[in-house]
Amino acid sequence: MAIIPRFLSVPHGSSFLFGPRGTGKTTWLRDQLPNALYLNLLRPDLYRELAARPERLRELVLGNISSSHVIVDEVQRAPELLNVVHDLIETPGTPPFVLTGSSARKLRRGGVDLLAGRAVVRTLHPFLAAEFPEFQLQKALHTGLVPLVVTAADPEDTLRSYAAVYVEQEIRAEGLVRNVGNFSRFLEAVSFSHAAVLSVSNVARESAVSRKTVEGFLEILDDLLLAFRIPVFTRRARRMVASHPKFYLFDAGVYRSLRPSGPLDRAEEIDGAALEGLVAQHLRAWIAYSSSDLKLHYWRTRSGVEVDFVLYGSEGLWCVQVQNSGAVRSSDLRSLKAFREDYAECSPLLLYRGQNHLKIDGIHCAPVDWFLRNLRPGSALPIKW
Repeated sequence: MAIIPRFLSVPHGSSFLFGPRGTGKTTWLRDQLPNALYLNLLRPDLYRELAARPERLRELVLGNISSSHVIVDEVQRAPELLNVVHDLIETPGTPPFVLTGSSARKLRRGGVDLLAGRAVVRTLHPFLAAEFPEFQLQKALHTGLVPLVVTAADPEDTLRSYAAVYVEQEIRAEGLVRNVGNFSRFLEAVSFSHAAVLSVSNVARESAVSRKTVEGFLEILDDLLLAFRIPVFTRRARRMVASHPKFYLFDAGVYRSLRPSGPLDRAEEIDGAALEGLVAQHLRAWIAYSSSDLKLHYWRTRSGVEVDFVLYGSEGLWCVQVQNSGAVRSSDLRSLKAFREDYAECSPLLLYRGQNHLKIDGIHCAPVDWFLRNLRPGSALPIKW
């Protein structure tokens, strides 16, 4: 099978590599580090051996000292190994480690801090459009860009089973929740909050569980890397702004697979959330792969004026609005103009479903398809000045 190159590079020294299941961590590492000692903790025999005797890891590493790296796959299954890894990192002559995981939950509670400063943290995201030669915007909005899904013989069937696999293999296996049925209802309910300001109370009501339970479920989604939240931009705020974050599932296709639809649901509403989420996951990956200090925010006033994304850091200030339409109307620019009134230093950008690059009242309007295809880590935001 041909390996699709990724923008992520293997760090010097030891590292953690996180990423949701299906993002291709193992495939990518095997391609990048063919001479590494590979230890897969999903293998029952190896897991039992190392979980029972963590010091066995030292014996394996010292017996393969000529390996370029030591890859420990799904290290969250045996967090007690981190003490041995810590000691080996301090031992001269041992190869660097790459510790992969699809869940940060056990590691956060089991000793990641022991490696602070000794192992950098990287995350492998779904494909960026610029990584995937066969990128098609409409297809990406429906099946997403998770490598496991887009390279499958039947992407839609694989996507339908994706959430079930997580519920079965992660939730049940790790014993994260007592009632899987409650969690399944929560997943469906929280899908309506994708690309929206998160209301825990509303999700709790729709899930028929307590607010505290929903907060715990949201923490599980964060730990399993299935969702992320972006805060409101408040720096030097001149107006009263919202206080709650916006919520996104990590991939547009996963959102579509969880979001129920029926005759009362408008297709453009679902498509609009999917498009905004697709841009969000691209911006998030672009920032991560660029090793930039830019932070991703959104902006919303108490009166309801909202800008989908604000990127702020030493490199500059950008405000980005995503419009699920093929034409630009004057009303589509109001939020960007309002933000520019408060932050004259910003560079405003509207992304829409049309084909032409426009500049209206000093605001750049670019085809979202073109923008995503040209968004490359290490390069500036693709804007035709």
